[in-house]
Amino acid sequence: MISSDGIRGYNDMIILCLILSEPSYGYEISRAIKVRSEGKYVIKETTLYSAFTRLEKNGYIQSFYGSETNGKQRTYYKITEAGKQYYREKCSEWDMTKEVVEKFKI
Repeated sequence: MISSDGIRGYNDMIILCLILSEPSYGYEISRAIKVRSEGKYVIKETTLYSAFTRLEKNGYIQSFYGSETNGKQRTYYKITEAGKQYYREKCSEWDMTKEVVEKFKI
């Protein structure tokens, strides 16, 4: 399993990737991260919701209420145009990071 320290700076990129095509809610995003990473990365709930707060504060996502589950409305998140730009920047940064780290593998 990947440590949260190793991936911390890229949680935003991962979350934004998952809502690029359609809005989603916390549990579904968390589950998608686990599935896509083949169980190698499981995001903590506190990490996920801290990221939502930060991303929304910075104008990269918008939250809205969706369908009700067991009497409680779900909060959905959708990416904004600023969020799409930020996602592209983080992807570029990730490519450079991988390139540098690869230079130190033996």
